Amino acid sequence: MFLSDQISGAKIGKSRNSVLLKSSKSSKGRRNCFSVLNQWRPNPAARKEESGIPFVQMDNQFSPRKVPSVCSFRYGLSLLLHVCNSIIISQRMCLSLTMVVMVNSSDPHGVPNASTEESLDVMKNPVYNWSPKTQGIIFSSIFYGILIIQIPVGYLSEKYSIKKMIGSALFLSSLFSLILPMAAEGGEAWIIACRAAQGVSQGSALIAQHAIWVKWAPPLERGRLTSLSLSGVLLGPFIVLLVTGFICQSLGWPVVFYIFGACGCGVSLLWFLLFYDDPKTHPCISVSEKNYILSSLNQQQSSSRTRSLPIKAMIKSLPLWAIVFGSFAFHWTNNIMLFYTPTFVDSNLHVNVKENGLLSALPYLFAWSFGILAGHAADFFLSRNILRLNTIRKLFSTLGLFLPPFFGLCLIHLSFSFSSTIVFLILTGSTGSFCMAGLLINGLDIAPSYYGFLKGVTNVIGMIGGLISSILCGMILNENPESGWFKIFFLTAGVNVTSLLFCLIFGKAEIQDWDKDRPEQTRL
Repeated sequence: MFLSDQISGAKIGKSRNSVLLKSSKSSKGRRNCFSVLNQWRPNPAARKEESGIPFVQMDNQFSPRKVPSVCSFRYGLSLLLHVCNSIIISQRMCLSLTMVVMVNSSDPHGVPNASTEESLDVMKNPVYNWSPKTQGIIFSSIFYGILIIQIPVGYLSEKYSIKKMIGSALFLSSLFSLILPMAAEGGEAWIIACRAAQGVSQGSALIAQHAIWVKWAPPLERGRLTSLSLSGVLLGPFIVLLVTGFICQSLGWPVVFYIFGACGCGVSLLWFLLFYDDPKTHPCISVSEKNYILSSLNQQQSSSRTRSLPIKAMIKSLPLWAIVFGSFAFHWTNNIMLFYTPTFVDSNLHVNVKENGLLSALPYLFAWSFGILAGHAADFFLSRNILRLNTIRKLFSTLGLFLPPFFGLCLIHLSFSFSSTIVFLILTGSTGSFCMAGLLINGLDIAPSYYGFLKGVTNVIGMIGGLISSILCGMILNENPESGWFKIFFLTAGVNVTSLLFCLIFGKAEIQDWDKDRPEQTRL
């Protein structure tokens, strides 16, 4: 009877039932017919490749629609990194605001929300006789530690446990924050050494975290996951600018370091408890989410642990140089806004210290929002096949590099009122965060196997650009405080537009040949 049914069925649908017959024989009746029928479905890869949209093949049972997104472990991990970055940047910035209270001066100019009373409790706020030159050395000492450690950590993050590297770095940075008031009592040399060691710890955490997304971020979610985690770097300054003055006034400046240090120690403990290097080994992640991540990546995990770095190929790679030039321009603009926004507000708006702190903090709040929005928008364009990945990266890189100097020039020439000045100031300081969905994660597209190392290299070159811009900005304002801002934003526009043109011409978003020497690959 079964044979006759098959013969009659063959007359109706010969090819489909022949496949079912072969399948049932090979699996001895145990294979689900649904898996066989999938062979008759149109191949989405061919359809998407024709349209130029990157395709990542994954199992049907673990499609994004059936796997939790926002309420999932990978998004919780991104949020945890968001908190880590906020604390790290807060620990870095708080000294620049507490310094005015720490030195022998009763004028708290430059410290948002600080008290204008001349009498401060010396027990709560110890005072030191540090010259401006000494203060500058103390400020810059943390960047020396960050600069020297980024490239080695980027290389080592591909070979050793990221869990231990980030957790230990965050704990050490928090420990140095806790002991910094005691180091200040010991003298200039101790606090300089403490800040340099803290820079090594912070540089390690900020660079090593980028290698996490090689194993944890599905290609269609990389924009939103990375932007959510990196936006903590923007939320940290906003928090510091708001609360540091109040803490100094009510509890004393040492408490600022104690609070941020204690918070960092607590978060580092959570990190060791919650994070695992690979979703395969995590005991708490759901099976559906684990399989979704692994199937979407399709074993993309690199084999660079056993391979040497293709240095010559990297040097000749124009897409990599596009990222380098873009990072240089991004940090150039970002450092100017980071260090000189309070100066601009003070010299042009003539507000008091508390209002200066609030106005200086607003660009960071909007930058934080724009960064998260950019990541979600990039993934939306990619998942809906609206734009190609290469187009998405160039689009957000263009927004992040072109808009800040454009609004900066508008800030100089089109600010006819207090409100218009605030609007252009916010847009100048916040629109650069669009790069989070562009050039800042482009290294993950072209070379996931060496992403940590590339991020270290590009960050170092970018920080050099930031240091150069800070020095030039100070020199220009020292010569001509009033008209110097036009020169600053005009020079910034030249640097950004030149770098942007290079990125648009030579930038790519596909895996390069020098990164394809591994057993299995995923096309992005």
